[in-house]
Amino acid sequence: MATITGGASRSIGATVRQVTKSNFPAAIHQIKTDIEAADFVAVSTRKTGDSSASSSHHRPWRRILPIDTPETAYLKSKLAAGSFELLQFAVCPFSIRGSKVIALPYNFHLFPRDELSLGMPSYRFSCQTPFLASMAREGFDFNACVYDGISYLSRVQESKARERNPSQPSLHPFSSSQTTSSVADSIFKERIKWRINHWRNAFKASAQEKDGSLAQTLRKLILGGEVYGSRPGMSIDICNERQMHLVFEVVNQISDDLVVPIYIPHNIEGHPNKAVRVVLAGSEDDKKELLAEIQDLEDEQNLKLRGFRQVIDLISSSHKTVVSHNCLHDFTFIHEKFLGPLPATVPEFMCSLRLLFDNVIDLNHLLKEIGPLGKGKNIPGALSYLRRQFFLPMELQVPRHDPEGSTSSHGKNVLSIAFLFSKLNMLLKTAPSSRTEPIEDFANIFHTASMTLHEPGDDDDDAGLLMIDTTKRVGTDDILFLWGFRGATSAAGLKARLFRIHPVFSKEFDVRIVDKTCAIAVFRNSGSAEALLKDITSVENLSGAFRDMVVEGLRAARYDAYKKVCKIGLWEGDLADSLEVAMADSTEDSYSLSGANTDEIHWNREMMIDLNEL
Repeated sequence: MATITGGASRSIGATVRQVTKSNFPAAIHQIKTDIEAADFVAVSTRKTGDSSASSSHHRPWRRILPIDTPETAYLKSKLAAGSFELLQFAVCPFSIRGSKVIALPYNFHLFPRDELSLGMPSYRFSCQTPFLASMAREGFDFNACVYDGISYLSRVQESKARERNPSQPSLHPFSSSQTTSSVADSIFKERIKWRINHWRNAFKASAQEKDGSLAQTLRKLILGGEVYGSRPGMSIDICNERQMHLVFEVVNQISDDLVVPIYIPHNIEGHPNKAVRVVLAGSEDDKKELLAEIQDLEDEQNLKLRGFRQVIDLISSSHKTVVSHNCLHDFTFIHEKFLGPLPATVPEFMCSLRLLFDNVIDLNHLLKEIGPLGKGKNIPGALSYLRRQFFLPMELQVPRHDPEGSTSSHGKNVLSIAFLFSKLNMLLKTAPSSRTEPIEDFANIFHTASMTLHEPGDDDDDAGLLMIDTTKRVGTDDILFLWGFRGATSAAGLKARLFRIHPVFSKEFDVRIVDKTCAIAVFRNSGSAEALLKDITSVENLSGAFRDMVVEGLRAARYDAYKKVCKIGLWEGDLADSLEVAMADSTEDSYSLSGANTDEIHWNREMMIDLNEL
């Protein structure tokens, strides 16, 4: 058993169970038991790239930035989820028992592979080299990932796969729709009911007679009897999915509980057509044995078809609260890879995600709601601050030691998530505060800011906390995108050039570079942005240095133009070019400002891009 009482999981050795395709079936049975017994489930992912990556050199404005509203941040995360791939998925069922956190972590190695030759999933995805370099430094085995990584299908892909290639005989036929009953359905059901009862009664009667083998064979031919293994059966051909469900409904209504319906897809076991095979068990024990046999075959097929998504479905069906960090990033990937294509808007995404998980708690949001922890920028720093400022005696225990476990940091990241959440949960319950909400009240609220899991040295001091909180709420109608300026290569240089050349620049304002072509100006005084836009469109009324900048090509756009760039997907160009396209494509006045659709952003200049780092 590994135990930790400090602020990080770095000292834990080989405690995370590493799961690949070779040991995946055995791990599925164990993690199912662990999830059922746990209070919460922590998750963490490792990808080939991300919208929040500091490695987006060519299109740095595509990162999630402090200028992004939840809408634009979601659209950037949606882009990343469709572009990059998951290579690792850590899952940690954990329980809180007084001052102990009992954690059972797994680290699944994934690779999208067309196991069943169905043309799914897609073989194309992008990589950001620093992500792969970081994994390589941690000893990640890329050969094992490619050759022994676990593949998967989303729910939407599984539906298509079953339509293209029917599976094994099943006790639970796949259903895509249900309709109300009709007169034709009633007639069909009565005919099937009479046929099943006639076959069953005739077979029972023949079993009690002492006919010769020839007579019994002739009787089976006349009755249309077959065998399923050693058990008598009868096949009922069906034309469509609706008839299949009607046959199942009839069989389930028959009083003889020894009759079992089994769906037989076409071209399976010599049947050219779809059918439902009705099997008669010899006793209750025989029926249980039959059901277990078919269920094992079905589970084996589902595991092969769904792959790692079987783990996602286990978490989903458990209805346990899921805990993660940077949930907007992680759960757009989870939705895209395991549920289906991402919806167009944030509200639709959150509603769709509830089909998978009832409650998701974002540590980013939770930290922002708890006093000085709202200044936190990484998990080790938050753990260090909690250890110094609060008496929260808590011990993290990993009871199961895996001799094949890895010391890779990603496998242990999920332990940090579980440990931090448990401490925050204890803090909310014990700290004297006006806030008395249970932890579940913080669920399903995602914070757009990005928090790192680890930074060197953060375990020894409070470097993970921004001691001065510079975040301010700013309305989007007080923001302008500027481009076409010349002679300024930095935010400081541009701000110095703009200072006092226009009345709005004589008041408080911020300037930050978004990419090599575009900057943003954030005004503190309401109406400043609107006044500047109007003056840029009327060059004849300008004079001095500001007129010279406009003549040289200074351009500006309101926030709605930026939202449109993200919405219609103008991701490939520099931001200035994308804004020009969005404005040219608009039927509205590109320079007008309206407060009707005003949003707020959490402006933090320290978290903006520094082109010198690119």
